[in-house]
Amino acid sequence: MQAAYRVAFLDWLACAAGGAGEPAARAARAAADGLEARVAALGTAGHVLDFDDTYTPGLAHLSAPVAPAALVLGAEQGATVGQVLDAYAAGFEAMAQLARANHPAMRERGFHPTATCGAVGAAVAAAALLELDPGRTRAALRLALLATGGLRAAFGSDGKALQVGAAAAAGVRAARLAEAGASTSAEVERGWEQAYGARWVEPEPEGKAINENWIKAYPCCLQTHGAIDAGLAARGSGADTITVHPVSLTAAEIKDPTNGLQAKFSIPYLTAYALMRGAPTVESFQAVDEEVREAARALTVRTDATLLESEAILTEDGETVSRVEAALGSPQNPMTEERLAAKVHALAGDRLDGALDDPGRDANILLPRSHGHHS
Repeated sequence: MQAAYRVAFLDWLACAAGGAGEPAARAARAAADGLEARVAALGTAGHVLDFDDTYTPGLAHLSAPVAPAALVLGAEQGATVGQVLDAYAAGFEAMAQLARANHPAMRERGFHPTATCGAVGAAVAAAALLELDPGRTRAALRLALLATGGLRAAFGSDGKALQVGAAAAAGVRAARLAEAGASTSAEVERGWEQAYGARWVEPEPEGKAINENWIKAYPCCLQTHGAIDAGLAARGSGADTITVHPVSLTAAEIKDPTNGLQAKFSIPYLTAYALMRGAPTVESFQAVDEEVREAARALTVRTDATLLESEAILTEDGETVSRVEAALGSPQNPMTEERLAAKVHALAGDRLDGALDDPGRDANILLPRSHGHHS
């Protein structure tokens, strides 16, 4: 299981490297004038491509807020790579439990679970690095709940990645406040449930969510990946209808994207893209392909609640031309080591080669220079 955490963390590091030049990441970095702001900036960079790993039972990106919290605070504390990975694993599992307990209800209410649950996962990771006792850790979690937020309405804009970075920073701030002696009422947990229509669960850092985690093959919303693979399998056909589970449209609901960010959350556009152009890459989202956009308008999107949440079926005149139950990158159909290595190299070059091999190394070596604790 430890190897799986290293894979997910390495994947996130590569996504952060690849996303560093995106507008949202540059803006967050320009505003970074302290530890928590640097956490937010790195969290933004790691999520902005929407290429980072995803936990489907909670439909949330667990590394996105937890990894930057663990890495930036760990580097500041002089922690080792191994200590950062241990804190990351604890936060990853704690966040998974909260996201899973509130899926899909939280998303259906208009919230973005990666952000709304992310502050808690980040707080667990930060509390571990600060070696808080159980009482101080509980105080950190309650303080983190005061700062949760994030809306689905931000999808397709800079706001999606920025709110995830903010969640990472909120978790670190909550743990540091708790370390300094701050606390809040036990009623906060009930108040959070009331405000979000959610269910609070006590985090248990030991878990197995990592075994249900996707390492994404495509830099776009995970709920488009089944449709993409269905499109790839049906190239050359005259497919006219794509059918997905209803939850997919709560994540990828944009019908007619007008820019590259919006295109990442459009099932018809990405189905048409796969049918016409093949697998999308980071470069595919620099702008909208107008020919693909026109083809996407002719596609019918249907939902079927009997499907698996990430399943997709393409039909032509009512006849099935392709069906995908487990898209590439899912636990049932994982990427090969070679394909993962190619992804990491495409995003980060050779900078991350062997980065996690020695758990005793100073964690600061993993930070991009612009996020180091002397910047």
